[in-house]
Amino acid sequence: MRFRIERDALAEAVAWVARALPARPVVPVLSGMLLEVGEGLALSCFDYDVSARFEASADVAEPGTALVPGRLLAEITRSLAGGQAEFESDADSVGLSCGAAEFTLVKLPVEDYPSLPELPPPAGTVAGAEFAAAVSQVAPSASRDDTLPMLTGVFAEIEGETITLAATDRYRLAVRELSWTPARADLRATALIPARALADAARTMTSGGPVAIALHDAAGPGAGGGSGPPAADGMIGFEGAGRRLTTRLLGGEFLKYSSRFPAEFGSRADIAPGPLIEAVRRVALVAERGSPVRLAFGDDEVVIEAGSQGQARAVERVPAAFAGDERVIAFNPQYLLDGLHAAATPGSAGEGRSGASEPEDTAAGRAADSGRIRIEFTSAVRPAVITWVPGEGSADETGGGPVPGSDNGTPGFRYLVVPLRMPGST
Repeated sequence: MRFRIERDALAEAVAWVARALPARPVVPVLSGMLLEVGEGLALSCFDYDVSARFEASADVAEPGTALVPGRLLAEITRSLAGGQAEFESDADSVGLSCGAAEFTLVKLPVEDYPSLPELPPPAGTVAGAEFAAAVSQVAPSASRDDTLPMLTGVFAEIEGETITLAATDRYRLAVRELSWTPARADLRATALIPARALADAARTMTSGGPVAIALHDAAGPGAGGGSGPPAADGMIGFEGAGRRLTTRLLGGEFLKYSSRFPAEFGSRADIAPGPLIEAVRRVALVAERGSPVRLAFGDDEVVIEAGSQGQARAVERVPAAFAGDERVIAFNPQYLLDGLHAAATPGSAGEGRSGASEPEDTAAGRAADSGRIRIEFTSAVRPAVITWVPGEGSADETGGGPVPGSDNGTPGFRYLVVPLRMPGST
């Protein structure tokens, strides 16, 4: 095996595949990264649950295959200077040189390495940027508690041309709808996807090109109420821009999330996203762990307040349009910020908005006339819902999805969050 490749192209490929390497492999050979050289270079890894494969252009002098320690290759690649990286292997090792640097990696036994899973033809395709935006809105709400594996996943429900993503950790619930192009118009399927694997797949497929989604034994009942268990041992794959990631699906039945959203609310506030997000971020700096950020609404403003016992207190006022009887509610600061950022992400009100994801500061700082964040609740102890309201003349209103709170449908993104009890309340 002999080939040359640009250092930057190598670094991108190795870093992407290395993210899927197991932290604690059950057998040493699974810590390896497989190099397959033919017309170009293909890097891959697989630990029986998650597989990743990246194809890159390379100047091939001699084809071949080698398995090398994956994390070591990633560390070496990050340290290389610019220019061409050259690989050459013999029976027991792989040599890597770039500029004045030379490394020798001992081969792992490739004959003991598992074959990457084969997937059926794609079930459909989705725009990469829209897919990435949707996943970024939902995945943070998945639980990180491995004792409840079902809650560590993102539930995907496919009905025809719509995919609905949902995730919860019991204290908040995020739901996002997006359009895609199915291979069959009557396709109905469900899949409970590990949130981390889904986020990794989406994060690197933001170029706007199509992402193919393949399902293997993942079909389940269409959930008119919003749930359904995927078949055991199911697998899902995502492929686009020379990358392919597969992951084994989680077992268990996801909750019927549609019924969790209240049909009516007693109070409603519409607030510009930038000032609100920045104010909550600043005020939350003084909140002790477990203490809330308090929102007190007047007719034309919201007072955002937090404090730590005997140390600090912060108060900030932001203009708001409010109607309702209940005026005070409090939230976990991080849960509130996650919901506000997700609501302000392009695409949250429907497919009419740009699907490109934005950094948090960009999303928070968008012009106020592009829309408002809407917070609806009935009391200080019952769940609130955060959505996005398109501004007059914005893409959302002129050609996008339905407006939250209206009679013409359900918003593309909804975030339900359980409030915190305020100190001194009964």
